[in-house]
Amino acid sequence: MRRINLRLLPFLFLLYIVAFLDRSNIGYAGKPISDELGFSKEVFGFGAGIFFIGYVLLEIPGTILVELWSARKWIARIMISWGLIAGLTGLVHTARQFYWARFLLGVAEAGFLPGVIVYLTHWYRSADRAKAIALFMSAIPLSQVIGAPLSAELMKLHWLGWSGWRWMLILEGAPAILLGMVTIFYLTDRPQHAKWLPQAERDWIVGELEAEKRVKSAAGSPGMWRALGERNVLLLTLAYFCGATLQYGLILWLPQMIGDLSKGWSIQKITIISAIPYLAAWPAMLAIGWHSDRTRERRVHTAVCMIVSGAALLVAQFTGKSMVLGLILFSNAAMGINGRLAAFWAMPSSFLSGTAAATAIGLINCIGNTGGFAGPYIVGFLHKHTGYVGGVAFLIGSAFVGAAAVLMVRKTDDRKSEGVTLG
Repeated sequence: MRRINLRLLPFLFLLYIVAFLDRSNIGYAGKPISDELGFSKEVFGFGAGIFFIGYVLLEIPGTILVELWSARKWIARIMISWGLIAGLTGLVHTARQFYWARFLLGVAEAGFLPGVIVYLTHWYRSADRAKAIALFMSAIPLSQVIGAPLSAELMKLHWLGWSGWRWMLILEGAPAILLGMVTIFYLTDRPQHAKWLPQAERDWIVGELEAEKRVKSAAGSPGMWRALGERNVLLLTLAYFCGATLQYGLILWLPQMIGDLSKGWSIQKITIISAIPYLAAWPAMLAIGWHSDRTRERRVHTAVCMIVSGAALLVAQFTGKSMVLGLILFSNAAMGINGRLAAFWAMPSSFLSGTAAATAIGLINCIGNTGGFAGPYIVGFLHKHTGYVGGVAFLIGSAFVGAAAVLMVRKTDDRKSEGVTLG
């Protein structure tokens, strides 16, 4: 397992940093884009969120292709196409062009996250999965830590008379193209093809994973299409919708929330300060994933994280204009929002396997990620019509509804062969 960890996780971690940076860097550029192109908060929120409408289109087909065809080929295709479109976003001039660029970026990136989650089930046993997912997905907060100062510096560029936000979007798209080319040669689809593992170790991990599949099959794991209507799958889809609403609502609007607390700070300073909550979230995410695997519990870990996020945003409404208190509470919100992911994504494969698990993971991410459209757009709409408090109240409600949905998921026991019960 140590050899698998060292081979796969650092590279997947790097891919997700680049993916999430290209997805969320639009939040750092929100004010200069709106100022230069004359976008209202509602227009910007709609454009930022429409990414997820395109994103949902290929989610289920993408995860099935990873399960039945090739993870490395599908992931490489995703990265090259999204890198090209992410760069082209820096060339927009009108709201319509902005909408199309964000929509097509979503189409290009569709299937990346659920594809990697399915890919990890090809290499990791249930008992090890939350730690692996946590290490992979801890790229989300770290991408904000790296992305904030990087984006701030790139936005200072004014080459060829173009604004800094344009160069930021163009230059941050290039690494995805290069890494996509590397992916096709570096990743290995399944353990039985891994020449970098000794034969005895290959046989061991293949045997462990096959034994888990037999346990699930004996327990009556549903087929691919039946999995879409499973009560647990539908509840997880609702919970992920609420979590994505909360996550992307905060990511895309946090720089502007901090700007409201500042006293005329520059966009570069606000962008750098926006990294602080994500710096706090990174070790929290790893610790929660480790603890979830150690205790074999998933639901409560996920729900508590969402409750902490909602509670932190709620308390933040009563702290006045204190930047210090605001950052402490935003950091707690970021820890909860990101900390939920490892335990959450370990749940679908705890009661499903094979194409059924791939289909369910695709559905959860597909429908759930429309919350990534709802969050930015609704927050922008409410900010315009009710002020700052209305948008944040919507995010708080999403956190509590998502936590309730997770707690309604029935417990499963997919590891009888290990002699333990998975919550």
